[in-house]
Amino acid sequence: MILATLFIGVAMVGTLAPRYWPLISTHKPLGIAILLLALMRLGLRARYGAAHLPADLPQSMIIGARVSHVLLYLLMFALPLLGWSMLSAGGYPIVLYGPVHLPPIAPHSDALYTLLRLAHTWFAFLFFAAILMHIAAAFFHALVRRDDVFAGMAPWK
Repeated sequence: MILATLFIGVAMVGTLAPRYWPLISTHKPLGIAILLLALMRLGLRARYGAAHLPADLPQSMIIGARVSHVLLYLLMFALPLLGWSMLSAGGYPIVLYGPVHLPPIAPHSDALYTLLRLAHTWFAFLFFAAILMHIAAAFFHALVRRDDVFAGMAPWK
């Protein structure tokens, strides 16, 4: 969902109407769904903890793993909230589906809308970079270190 939302966001920026509206109509509810799923994931992580790292992993890699996970979680929360705030500041409705709308969470302000739109864009670039680094780390563990880290990251057993 995250990758789909990022790519839909890129397509929205480079698309003119009439293709823009179906993209934005998909992007907004996906963002809110990601926010809700991230909350659930954080709750599961708090309850069950994170996967254990190998004992022979260098301290720099342990720090890198922790920092990257914190960054990924922060961005999973920040991007949907920035998007919601941006649309609220711009006076746009946040339609989830049909008559279901979210309330505004920021005051209507053109200056605030501009600032939040810029922040949403740059955080999306940062998120894309963090995801690429995470994928690179997964391949490093699978192909170079050949440890159990990749097995814990892979969606299959």
